[in-house]
Amino acid sequence: MKICILTQPLGRNYGGMMQAYALQKVLKEMGHEVFTLDLPLKKSIYWKTKNLAWRVFANLVLRKTYISIFHSQPNSKEKGIIQQHTERFINDNIDLTEHIPSIGKVYRLKKYGFDAYVVGSDQVWRPRYSPGMKVFFLSFVKNVQNIKRVAYAASFGVDKWELSPKLTAKCRKLIQKFDAVSVREKSGIYLCKDYFGITAQHVLDPTLILRKDDYVKLIEGYPVPRYEKTLMVYVLDKTLFKQTVIEKVQQSLGLKINSVMAEKRFYKKDFADITQCVLPPVEKWLSGFLDAEFIVTDSFHGTVLSIIFNKPFITIGNKDRGLARFYSILELFNLQNRFVMEEDNIDIEKIITSPINYDKVNDILNFERNISLKFLISALNENANNIKVVPRF
Repeated sequence: MKICILTQPLGRNYGGMMQAYALQKVLKEMGHEVFTLDLPLKKSIYWKTKNLAWRVFANLVLRKTYISIFHSQPNSKEKGIIQQHTERFINDNIDLTEHIPSIGKVYRLKKYGFDAYVVGSDQVWRPRYSPGMKVFFLSFVKNVQNIKRVAYAASFGVDKWELSPKLTAKCRKLIQKFDAVSVREKSGIYLCKDYFGITAQHVLDPTLILRKDDYVKLIEGYPVPRYEKTLMVYVLDKTLFKQTVIEKVQQSLGLKINSVMAEKRFYKKDFADITQCVLPPVEKWLSGFLDAEFIVTDSFHGTVLSIIFNKPFITIGNKDRGLARFYSILELFNLQNRFVMEEDNIDIEKIITSPINYDKVNDILNFERNISLKFLISALNENANNIKVVPRF
């Protein structure tokens, strides 16, 4: 079967690249020919204006530290410099369609003759991250017969409804045409039922279907420095509270901090040297988790990799990026005690010294992997009962 995956644009988000790589790899190992749609999602003038207004309000009224209200996106040349390592990873490891410059040009996919479209994972169904979101409900497929429409681990990111009534009505009509729908968070099951009138299944993020060895092979295939006795810090949005947590862990365990991030974020108005904004290689990011003695993160996929590599960790809630994702995955593995929020009175030392029973975690993970793989097989094949899961999984 020839399959096209639709997910968030790749290049700047490590977790996004990992889930895209994982889903494509899983589908290929099932015997399918797979491409991932290369489509930039350009924000509308309305969205940009609304976002700017919020940032002004947040910075000036709430006194909350947000990305500069004067922040602008890099141009194509600057983007090429910043993403030189991540683009190389994508080119080496993910098969893309031809570049589709805009949603209005998606019709170009017809020439591929795809048998199925798979939407997911990541927050593809969250308006703030997916302008032109109807494309993630396959609006362009129209009434074509004999094409399978599947949502795999699609995410709303939050447990509240963010779609406008008008968009809800349009997407509800589109999703009714899907052959199978699965979501990444348990809360997504109820959102789909209440607002779309459909039954969705809860499955794993694609990164969790792959095993530790799959990620180790990526690291081994690229020369990266290895570090021992490190505290891996993967924090997307810095705050004073998060820095306090990091310092407490570091002091308690006596570890050297390893933060695999660009030295600086790109701010058009004040950056001096764009080379300081270059994103480190994906392989270096992965090795940071593999080599770590302990991990502190505010990232969903940072939490996922901590679990895959069986590492002790602390996850710090990141409200603006969506909390439902964290609640769902930590509850699934009975790891709620690894989660902290800024307003909570948490004993960090108690978390540091509390071991994780990874035998039980891995048992749950293997069980959920099987469920997730069965969903994919059943969704894509009419004779699913006659197909066996590849033993490697």
